[in-house]
Amino acid sequence: MTDLERPSRRRLLRAALAGTGVGLLSGCDALSRKPGFVDALELAEPLNRRVQRLLTGDRLAREFPASMISPVFRPNGSTDPQTPEYLALKADGFVGYRLQLRGLVDKPLDFSLDAIRAMPARTQITRHDCVEGWSVIGQWAGVPLGALLDKAGVKPGARYVVFHCFDDYGKDGSRYYESIDLLDAYHPQTLVAHSLNGSPVPIANGAPLRMRIERKLGYKQPKYLRMIEVVDSYAHLQGGKGGFWEDRDYDWYGGI
Repeated sequence: MTDLERPSRRRLLRAALAGTGVGLLSGCDALSRKPGFVDALELAEPLNRRVQRLLTGDRLAREFPASMISPVFRPNGSTDPQTPEYLALKADGFVGYRLQLRGLVDKPLDFSLDAIRAMPARTQITRHDCVEGWSVIGQWAGVPLGALLDKAGVKPGARYVVFHCFDDYGKDGSRYYESIDLLDAYHPQTLVAHSLNGSPVPIANGAPLRMRIERKLGYKQPKYLRMIEVVDSYAHLQGGKGGFWEDRDYDWYGGI
């Protein structure tokens, strides 16, 4: 049995948790009608986050050799935003693009694409795991998010980082957004990525900048990045659960 085939204690625990989740979902219609069931699930979420944090700690996501890079990096989610702001930036080759850093920071900042590309970068070959069940391996390069946060200065009381995007992924016109806590924001593999496999990130994969949060599932890695906002709570944003899919009952932590 190879290292790739050998089941680890952590992987088995994840499988057990996943199996439990499938069992719950199979009876969700009936259970959701029982008084207090949904409230109980919401109360259990903080415990779920703590369990996942214990499983991952501050470990690095696995990195792979260049020989394992997938021939095509399959895109997830939206692949060609049609919002007016994005179309104008794309038509201009993203020359006028500015990444905004706002919220609970000492110094709000704007970064041009050239400025981001000129900063010290980290390169990593990692696997993207989609909640739909497929995976793909690619080489990403970008600026560690922690370096940008340090430039702006994070204020006391900050707890989360929210990523606001250009794409109106929802049929109701709502913009895609996501969030992570500061521990994941400062993880060394959390990148504001500008390159995929040695070239600028393609439109379908999130140009001009997207997040790579390597210990998370695909929906936690937002594309078409418009603004990074440091906050003490995400309850006031859209559905109040911290992300586009979380507002539609996906797990907020989204760890792998």
